[in-house]
Amino acid sequence: MCLLQKLSVQDYYGYHLMREMKVLFPEVNDSTFYAILRRLHKDGSAIVYDSDKSAGPRRKYYQITPAGRKKLEQNICDWNRLKQVAGQLGI
Repeated sequence: MCLLQKLSVQDYYGYHLMREMKVLFPEVNDSTFYAILRRLHKDGSAIVYDSDKSAGPRRKYYQITPAGRKKLEQNICDWNRLKQVAGQLGI
């Protein structure tokens, strides 16, 4: 859900996105972020394209798809429901 949220704002190349997420989730291994990105691509939630926007080598960028936006909306609904239930339980 967090990666989809970031991608809903802008396209990211993998390393840049991973670096931003690492600040928020320092305990998560770098390879885990890349595995999630691959899964989002495989399930149609994100597309991947190459770009030479930088002065360096071509980078692989990730972009959210309409299916990814729908998945993000559902994840946010599920998350809000979980927060509501947890609040009712006094958590």
